[in-house]
Amino acid sequence: MLEKPWQKNLLDIEPYVAGEQPKTDDIIKLNANENPYPPSPKVHEVLADFEFGDLKKYPSIDATPLREAVAKYYGLKKENVFTGNGSDDILATAFRAFFNSDKPIVYPDVTYSFYPVWCKLLKIPSKVYAVDENFRINVRDYYEPNGGVVIPNPNAPTSIGESRDFIIDLLEHNKDSIVIIDEAYADFGGYSAVELLGKYDNLVVTQTFSKSRSLAGMRVGIALASEYLISYMDAVKDSYNSYPLDSVAIKTAIASLDDDEYFKQTVGKVVKTRKRVTEALRSLEFKVADSSTNFLFATHPDHKATDIFEYLKSKKIYIRYFNKPRIDNYLRITIGTDDEMDAFLSAIKEYLSK
Repeated sequence: MLEKPWQKNLLDIEPYVAGEQPKTDDIIKLNANENPYPPSPKVHEVLADFEFGDLKKYPSIDATPLREAVAKYYGLKKENVFTGNGSDDILATAFRAFFNSDKPIVYPDVTYSFYPVWCKLLKIPSKVYAVDENFRINVRDYYEPNGGVVIPNPNAPTSIGESRDFIIDLLEHNKDSIVIIDEAYADFGGYSAVELLGKYDNLVVTQTFSKSRSLAGMRVGIALASEYLISYMDAVKDSYNSYPLDSVAIKTAIASLDDDEYFKQTVGKVVKTRKRVTEALRSLEFKVADSSTNFLFATHPDHKATDIFEYLKSKKIYIRYFNKPRIDNYLRITIGTDDEMDAFLSAIKEYLSK
């Protein structure tokens, strides 16, 4: 078919691909890093008591009640908080607001695969630095001049977290750039850079309520930074989406913050199960990275990751496989409930015994 003139103006981009969303409920879903436990009972109370008639009104234009709750939780000011539809929306807004240099932004070669998508979409030059053979980020690579830095800590899909000293080293050598630390999984054992916000005015910390707070279905994310930087994110938001968070999302997120005991309890359960499953996989000769997240990054020296992936899928157990350079023989396994992980381990043993 002949190409029409207007087709030349269409956006040519390879989009981010999320984990497969199965069409049935009779599966064990360990491929999207969702929390296996429900949200706080206080969230349930909010949903039960929500006034249906309020939906006829627009929500708070800047989610002020949630910003105030987040600020109180972290000991910050409301002006240090930005909110949006999950951390993806937060990060996309930050990319628009902060990465406008002619120098490339920098990030690891094995990392969250949305970063290169945003760079292409927004025409942001970028450069990647290879993680080492153990998938660790070499902070010295990031000493070079750049147009901005974005690093997940802990990293995904490797599950590896870097220390406070690493983050300080990174910030000390990038005082002329905005540094974004993507902390989607920090609650499960990673170091959080929130405490450094008062010292580094170029630091932006992003987080999500989707993982540790079991609110993936609500799509709530936050950014924490100086008032000056947050004002630029607000300006970007108000230029294309004035009301990113709906009324229900705002109220449920606040309820989640109000139940710190439940939050710590469920995170603790995930961490305990993570340790047990790590030990079990290693006893089966899997190589498993030391995880600071709610998932494991694993490979087996004698079995192809694709074969394990397909076998588990045939047993209605979904994990994540990435057909990408350097990690195409690794699997990402979300930590589920103890019963789900027992079923997973049983299937793994069954596969290895074939």
